[in-house]
Amino acid sequence: MIRIVTMAVVYLITLVAEAQTSTEVKTDKVDGITITVNVPNATSDKGTVQFGLHTKETFGKKPFMTKIVNIVDGKCEVIFEKVQVGVYAITCFHDANENGVMDFTESRMPIEDYGISNNPALMGPPTFDVAKFTVENKSLDLTLKF
Repeated sequence: MIRIVTMAVVYLITLVAEAQTSTEVKTDKVDGITITVNVPNATSDKGTVQFGLHTKETFGKKPFMTKIVNIVDGKCEVIFEKVQVGVYAITCFHDANENGVMDFTESRMPIEDYGISNNPALMGPPTFDVAKFTVENKSLDLTLKF
């Protein structure tokens, strides 16, 4: 069980770790939807939270859009703007020491917190299907919990 959870966390971190090296994809359209994402339960204000917005094609690869934000009073918020209608997933992790990667113990258990849209209970690597949500014609407010 620990190995399955560890594999899931390693896979999630691979998804989010690309966030710091990717750039936002520009669209030709000036309109779009705003997605506001809140994390209400960071265990400290140290470091940052790195977010990745994924399409089905980018899940497990470089995120479609990325954001890195500070934590204040155990909370943080990120806003993805000009998101076109479609199906997406969000991943994030608390980079407490700001080294740009998710840290693990020697036994490969995560030291830093992480989250995924829909807050699923994972029994293996996260999949797009468990994390996906639909962007339609109105702004969205999502909460991801570590």
